[in-house]
Amino acid sequence: MARALYIHWPFCLRKCPYCDFNSHVREGVDVDLWRKSLLADLRHEAALAKGEPLASIFFGGGTPSLMPPALVADLLAEAERLWGFAPEIEITLEANPSSVEASKFADLARAGVNRVSLGLQALDDAALRFLGRLHNVEESLAALATAQAHFGRVSIDLIYARPGHTPEAWQAELARALGFGTGHLSLYQLTIEPGTRFATMVRQGQFTPLDDDLAADLFTLTREQTLAAGLPAYEISNHARPGERSRHNLAYWHYDDYAGVGPGAHGRRGGVATVRHRKPENWLDAVAAQGHGIAEHRSLGSREQASEALLMGLRLTEGIDLGALAARLGLGTEDLCDVSRLAFYERQGLAWRHGSRMGVTADGMPLLDALLGELVPAALLEA
Repeated sequence: MARALYIHWPFCLRKCPYCDFNSHVREGVDVDLWRKSLLADLRHEAALAKGEPLASIFFGGGTPSLMPPALVADLLAEAERLWGFAPEIEITLEANPSSVEASKFADLARAGVNRVSLGLQALDDAALRFLGRLHNVEESLAALATAQAHFGRVSIDLIYARPGHTPEAWQAELARALGFGTGHLSLYQLTIEPGTRFATMVRQGQFTPLDDDLAADLFTLTREQTLAAGLPAYEISNHARPGERSRHNLAYWHYDDYAGVGPGAHGRRGGVATVRHRKPENWLDAVAAQGHGIAEHRSLGSREQASEALLMGLRLTEGIDLGALAARLGLGTEDLCDVSRLAFYERQGLAWRHGSRMGVTADGMPLLDALLGELVPAALLEA
């Protein structure tokens, strides 16, 4: 059963214009009510997904670094009581690098957080303003130093392929980031997501996204530069030193079971998908009425599980073991892969297969979305 736990804190001080995550701005938050409700949601999930001790916990958002450290401590204590913790459990919290949030890092570390994912997003003040961030580079560097002083593991997030972003500028920015000495970097191309403020701005002609070919050049540069620095890509956007990969995110990409609590959180356990109410107020109402925030609870057929597993696993440089997945789901390997189509993309240098394992090459990763539609059989995508 679940060995990974996700806890969602949905609040932000401001909605970033590129963000399509479940984040909300509210004038005030009743912390006591949220403590009571999150603990109730946690207990309900543990009753259904209790099994082996937890190997990872991830506080995501929103902006979890806005959470009172005492609330984080309460949730971790209850999770340990309910599930137990595996030795050397990874406990990650996403954080923004404002001085207010950095001031909580010592208390968050004492609460049990041992890994922080720091959303620097850019190392240029003009770029940060464009991205709608509330911090500047000076605050970023101060927060990073504080994080490195208090947490055993630190990851930093950066967004590249911004409008007008040149290879020279990104190379210099990435070199600076690599010089900070963190063991993990999440490096995301700017994507214009439907329903975001950026989508509206692009539609109105306020700015033009970077050309796809130029973005692909930056992707290649990113892979080369991180590899040379000893942080090779292990997933399309994630780079790490040996031993520094995100164990929690690997649970998703390996299609392991995980529990999700809090507004909008998803979970997978024993072939069952759960989705919590997305709007904070609706989630609170549901917890008050039924003791949990689940809005959707449904069984997944073996083909739908196979589709999800392939879509997640092919993001990894290690690819996916078709034989192991087929045995796990009671399917044949021929159900999971069109061998002739895979062979075609192998010849194009975009995919690979070694024994029962298949994956996408470094050249194929910039085309991953399109390749998934080609490599994952239509029968699975339609399941």
